[in-house]
This record gives sequence, structure tokens and C-alpha cells, in this order.
Amino acid sequence: MASEITQQFNPMAPEQLEDPYPLYARMRRELPVFHSSMFDLWVVSRYSDIAEVEKDPSRFSSAGALDARSEPHPEVLRVLQQGYAKFVSLVQSDPPDHTRTRAVFGKALSAHRIAAMEPEIRATADALIDGFIQEGRADLIQQFAYALPGYLICDLLGVPRSDMEQLKRWSDEKTLLMSATAPLEQQVQAAHGFIAMQRYFIEKLEERSKSPREDLLTLLVPQSMGGSAPLSHQEAVCNAMDLMAAGHETTTGLIGNGMGLLFRHPEQFQALRVAPELLPNAIEEMLRMEAPIVGFFRTVTTDTQLGGVSIPKGARLFILYASGNRDETQFSEPERFDIHRADAKKHLAFGKGIHFCVGAPLAKLEGRIAFEHLLRRLPNLRLHTDEAIVRRPYFMLRGFEHLPITWDLSAEG
Repeated sequence: MASEITQQFNPMAPEQLEDPYPLYARMRRELPVFHSSMFDLWVVSRYSDIAEVEKDPSRFSSAGALDARSEPHPEVLRVLQQGYAKFVSLVQSDPPDHTRTRAVFGKALSAHRIAAMEPEIRATADALIDGFIQEGRADLIQQFAYALPGYLICDLLGVPRSDMEQLKRWSDEKTLLMSATAPLEQQVQAAHGFIAMQRYFIEKLEERSKSPREDLLTLLVPQSMGGSAPLSHQEAVCNAMDLMAAGHETTTGLIGNGMGLLFRHPEQFQALRVAPELLPNAIEEMLRMEAPIVGFFRTVTTDTQLGGVSIPKGARLFILYASGNRDETQFSEPERFDIHRADAKKHLAFGKGIHFCVGAPLAKLEGRIAFEHLLRRLPNLRLHTDEAIVRRPYFMLRGFEHLPITWDLSAEG
């Protein structure tokens, strides 16, 4: 029944954190566009409808996409007023602001710059593996999948790797603050972290305005501060913060989710061990099967129709990439993990249209190198079943907090 689906949809429920895909399949068949009263969201689950939203930013706006729906508590607001209370960034903008900001990112994440990073990515992956290889066991997420993209985004931004843990904590607090559902004490603490992260990047941007370097922060310095970026000071600060978060979330999820898929499909795992040249397409299929970003938000700018359903102006949408990626009208046998799938690249894991992820080539390069090094250096790599797997309890992110692994010890390393 339709009402049953609207009541069941809850990405935070334990059974949906574990396996939401049977419910998604029902949604696509029975109620592809519906209003969730629990979250006050219109949920969009079919590939074609998601693509329609992504390709029409005038009708489906990204402005304020990640803003909390409710006004901050006065105690939280008092803290936020010490800096920029409103967050403005590339993913939360529409043209012409989006066009202007994306041009800066395109320069910062050019194909040439990304290709030149390959030796550094490989050296970082090896150094991380060196740190645990003789133990015979590790937490893939905590000891590798967080650190690899985290260190590399620090390098790109031009901040010390030693700051990564603090920046990660602040980034997590920003995410918690935007949800506005945590207990008040946690929201106040998160607001302090949000302002501290702003001050950190304000200081770094001021340093770059006086002493430019070959890094992303220098490219973000606004023209008003003597830099080259056509950004306001607020936009420069917020986009620096967003780069830190976006620069690691997708890759961390890709590595963890992809390894989880390989553990569940040993014949495909063995195929990659024998033929690592299959990894580029395998990465695309991992992203299709287990999208690290479950979905994203949009706001309807005018009364409209989507998937045959009337949606009012001002409504908030949640476009469910993870469901569209398994749409049977787009993919043959969509529930089957197949590293040889010819059309795996059609997935929605990085979005579509003007908001297609500008960092997608870097995430895929990091992911490919991560799997190459893990498969080559850890013999008989497998799940360590004596320790618990823990999933991340997030609404719009899918991944693991802990994924224990083990392998056969050898003289390698």
C-alpha cells in the first residue's frame, strides 16, 4: 500500500541503513514520487525523474540545499553570529552564481592537476599500508579509507596533513549542525566548531593573499583580497570548508562500500586480483551499486509536475541517487553486481547536469589506486569476522564507520 511506503521510508532506521534497496524497488514500482510527512520531503526514486530534476535548475533549485529546515535555537544562533551564519557553496548554488564558482573549481581540479597527483596518491597509499601491514589485521575505514583522501585534500588545499583530524571533526560538526536534530548541547558545540573552521580558513586565505602558493586555497583568494577568484569573502571561506568535506566523503565511501561488495562477491574479487586492469569499470559498478551519496536536496521554485505528481512551490525534494542507480528501466538485472557491466558509467553517484561532481575524476583515481595497492600488498585479503562491522548512521551518506579486514602475513612490506 502507498501509505505503508510513506510511513516506512526512514534512511536512519537500522534495517534501511543495512539494506534499503528492497524498499527502494517498491517505491519505484508503486510510489515513485511521494511526500514523507516524517521528514517533510518529496522523495524521488526513479532514474528518469531524478535526471529531470538534475537537468532543470530553474525549476528545482540547489540554493540552500543543505540548510537546516528549522530556525536555529537562540543559543546556537548566538554562536553562529560570530561568523557567517549562512553557508554558501558550489553545491548549494544556482546559475549565475554556480557558473561563476564552478569556473574556479574547474581550474583548481583540472585534468592536468589531477593526473599529476598520481605518484603522490600511490606514495600515500603505500605509506598508510606500511603502517599496519605487519599486524595482519586493520580497520579499513579508520586506518586507510578516511586518511587517504583526507591527506590528499589537505595537500591540494595546501594545509598541513597534521591538521586533518581537527578539520575532519569540524567538518562532522558542520554536518551535525545542518541537520538541526541533535540535542541542544551538541548543536551549540557544533556551532562553535563551525565558527572555528571558518576562522581557520579565513586565516589561511589571508596568508595566501600575502604569500601565494601553488595550491587550491590560493586559487580561492577573492579578487577583493588581491587574488584571482571572482568570489565574495564568504563564498571563498565556505567553499574551502566544503572542499575539505567533499574531498574525502565520496572516496572514503567508495573504498569501504566497494570492498564490502567484493567480500560479498568473491568470484568478482578474484577476477580483479587476476586482472587489475578491470578496476576502472569495477569502480563505476561499485558507485552504481552502493552510491556513497545516497541522494541530495532541491527546492521547487514553482508549482510543478514530476512523475505525474503535483508538487507545490517551496516543496523540498530528496532525489534518491541510490534508488535511481538500481532502476530496472535503465540497467539490466540492476540488483546484480557485475564489474564487467557495459553501461555502469550511467550511474547517478556523482549527480548529473550542471551539478555533476567536479571532483569525480579525482575520487575515481584515488579509488582505483587504493584498490590496486590493497589487492597487491595484502595477500588473501578478507573480512575479519571476529570484529563488528559498523555502518555510518547518516541520512544522505552511505558507508561504513568500521570495516575490519585481515590478510595472510608474509615477508612483504
